[in-house]
Amino acid sequence: MSTQVQNEVLKVLEERHSVKQYQAGHQMPKADLEQLLTSAAQAPSAWNLQHWKFLVIDDQAHKEKLLPIAYGQKQIVESSVVIAVLGDLEANKNAELVFGPAVEGGFIPQAVKDSLVSQIENAYQYPQVARDEAIRNASLAAMNLMIAAKALGYDTCPMGGYDAAKFVEAFNVPARYVPVMLISVGLAATPARPSGRLTLDQIAVANTF
Repeated sequence: MSTQVQNEVLKVLEERHSVKQYQAGHQMPKADLEQLLTSAAQAPSAWNLQHWKFLVIDDQAHKEKLLPIAYGQKQIVESSVVIAVLGDLEANKNAELVFGPAVEGGFIPQAVKDSLVSQIENAYQYPQVARDEAIRNASLAAMNLMIAAKALGYDTCPMGGYDAAKFVEAFNVPARYVPVMLISVGLAATPARPSGRLTLDQIAVANTF
């Protein structure tokens, strides 16, 4: 990685803060939206099962429907788009989509695929494993999305403050998916306030507690 690229990546990470006031009425170009989703989908995931689904809410009427479910948070209706990040509780069903082409392309032998699928199915016998993996891996994709948004000149706000049960009902979310978070994306109307951060001494421990 070149020094210039490295510095740009670190700058994006440093400058990303949650924004709650957006330029209302801005419509995100389709190319930008597709880039955000593509970047989000580049996130790592357990067994590469890609445990995420994105519900893209850019229609104003649907944002208005979401507003009370999100307890009246104005960024819902003022941002260009709200992306609901969902975790896939049945990501094991993606195994063939992921590993089939890898075998056909000669990247892995059939025996390796069979072993991986066996591991996955054994793990997915346990609902808690499925839920943990859904939330963990979808959260990685969510962070990718927010970093990509900042790199494209947009700001974001991840939101956990909403009624998940009402969201599932109002937006017809299949039982296969668990809501992880909502992310508002748009052009900031007011710059984000820098947030205080704990020191490295407060957050990191060397080798063992």
